[in-house]
Amino acid sequence: MPTALWIAHVKVTDPERYAKYAAGATVAIADHDGVFLARNGAYEQLEGNDRARNVVARFPSLKRAHECYYSDAYQAALKFAEGAAERDLMIVEELE
Repeated sequence: MPTALWIAHVKVTDPERYAKYAAGATVAIADHDGVFLARNGAYEQLEGNDRARNVVARFPSLKRAHECYYSDAYQAALKFAEGAAERDLMIVEELE
């Protein structure tokens, strides 16, 4: 079964509130066997919209990534991101 990635591109507009989201999201992701591959490190914007915070997390499957997003823990954390950031988030299945 192929693994899956969460890929997020974020422009934080309220750092205090977004930090609360990040803390809760970190726990929810770990609880669903997710691991961070990239998180707010150096980057080079080549095309498209520039968002300074870029996050990639790997999950053991598309199903686990989906379950994480819709989990009670992640949805509770997500409430802190509302109004605190402009975000794009997708789940992408990796090649086997």
